[in-house]
Amino acid sequence: MSVYTKNGDNGRTGLLNGQSVLKTDDRIELLGTIDELNSHIGMAKVLADEELRLQLVHIQRTLMFMMSGVAAPMKREYRFDAVEVQRLEGWIDHMEDSFPRPQEFVLYGGCEESARLDVARAVARRAERRFRTVAQKFVADKAAMQYMNRLSDYLYVCARYADYKAENIREEGIRQEVIRDVLKDAGRRE
Repeated sequence: MSVYTKNGDNGRTGLLNGQSVLKTDDRIELLGTIDELNSHIGMAKVLADEELRLQLVHIQRTLMFMMSGVAAPMKREYRFDAVEVQRLEGWIDHMEDSFPRPQEFVLYGGCEESARLDVARAVARRAERRFRTVAQKFVADKAAMQYMNRLSDYLYVCARYADYKAENIREEGIRQEVIRDVLKDAGRRE
């Protein structure tokens, strides 16, 4: 089967319920934004440690399920489970207990990992706004909208933790360099 079907050449696409809609339909915009978010999470996953990578994989799968619910909101099997919101909250709480999160405004891009996570966070915020638009015009799953809100919080905390880890690595590198210089100077004096 070919990857191209030519069905979308007329500017329309189909939802899971078989309904044909314009590609500019708010539901399609939301689906595209969630897909973009999933791609950015994939970019962040490449640099993540094992624990974060596993969490991001779970989130990617959850987002794919969420997309099914957007495309077929009346199908009960695609109803979003609020336990996923609680899972994100648990991950956030655990991470926030692991480091002193900055309370002031943050200049993004402290390291490559945090920069990728912050891009994903910004796209998650856009997806959340698109969800609200869809909810005003169509049916939208409240738990899925909560999840998207929590996901942007999660990605923010992950990015700040990545900055924290990178700063500690840089500080340790500087400390080691100072120790080497001191030892080198001590060797010259002898």
